Amino acid sequence: MVPSKSGVMWLTIAALVMLACGGSVRAVAADRAPSEIPAHAHPKQFGDEWECDRGYIREGDACAELQVPAHAYLDAFGSSWKCERGYRRQGDQCMAIDVPKHAYLTGSSFGRIWECEHGYRALDDACQKINLPRHARPTFLTYGRSWECIPGYARSGERCVAIEAPANAHLTYDSYGSGWECDPGYREAGNECAAVAVPANAYPTYRPFGPGWECERGYREQGERAQGETCVAVEIPANAFLDSSGQRWECQRGFRRELDSCHEIDLPANAHLDYSGHGWACNRGFERDGEVCTERRVQLSDARDTAATDSNQDELMSR
Repeated sequence: MVPSKSGVMWLTIAALVMLACGGSVRAVAADRAPSEIPAHAHPKQFGDEWECDRGYIREGDACAELQVPAHAYLDAFGSSWKCERGYRRQGDQCMAIDVPKHAYLTGSSFGRIWECEHGYRALDDACQKINLPRHARPTFLTYGRSWECIPGYARSGERCVAIEAPANAHLTYDSYGSGWECDPGYREAGNECAAVAVPANAYPTYRPFGPGWECERGYREQGERAQGETCVAVEIPANAFLDSSGQRWECQRGFRRELDSCHEIDLPANAHLDYSGHGWACNRGFERDGEVCTERRVQLSDARDTAATDSNQDELMSR
C-alpha cells in the first residue's frame, strides 16, 4: 500500500525529530563520559567522579599511598592516621608518652594524659606519695585535701584524733560535722544528749527536728510546746474511720462531713453517689436542678440525629 502525501510528510517530520534527538543524546553522553580512573582509585557511588582507595590520598589526578608512621594506624575513613594508645602525634611521627612511675594513661587527647594512682598526687611531672597520718585514708580528689580521717576519727591539724561520743550517742560515718549523733529519744544539747520528754501515747523519732516524738495512731497532738504538748485520743464520730495519717478521721462512703459528725447523703430520684462517695450526681439522661434530677431536654437537632441513627440500625437489621 502506497502512503498518501500527508503520511509521507508525517514520516519525514518524525525522522527529522529522531535524528535531532539522537544527536543531542549522543552529545550529552559524550559530555558525561566517565573520567579516566587512576590506579588505586574507584568510582564514587554517585556522579561520574572517582575517589582514592583506603590507605591512599589524592594528589592531583593520581592516588598516592598514605605514609603511616610507626605506632600508628589508619582512621575510620582510611584517609588519615592516628597514634596508638601510649603515643602522641608530633608532626608526622608518633612519640611515646612519658608516663611517670605510679601513674596510668587516661586516654585523653588534650591536657595531662595521665593520672597518678590512688594514694599519690601529681607534682610537676611526677607522682608523689601522699603522707598519711595514722587513722587516715587518701581521697580521690586531684585538688584540695588529699586525705581524710577514717570513721570514728576527726582531723585536728595534720593528724586524726579519736572522736569521743557523749553518753546516749553513737558514732556516724560522716566525714563532716561532730562525728556523732544522739540515740533515739535523746536530743543534742551542747556537747551532751538530753532525754526527750515523750508524753503518754507517743513514741520517740529519729528526726533531729521537731519535738522529737510523734503521737501513736489514734492520737493527736494537743497543747503548746512551751506548756508541754500531750497526745489525746482522736474522737471518731459514728459512720467515720481514721485516715492514713492516723491522727484525723473522714466519713464513710455515703456520708458527708458536717462539723464534727457524719450525715447520711440523701440521694434524690435518678441519682447515684459520685466518685468521692461524699456527694451525688444525676444518672445518664438526667441533669441536676438544685437538689433534684430532672429529665434532660432533648433538642430538635438531637432528636433528628437519634431518629436517623435508629432508622439506620433498623435498616441494617432487616438486611
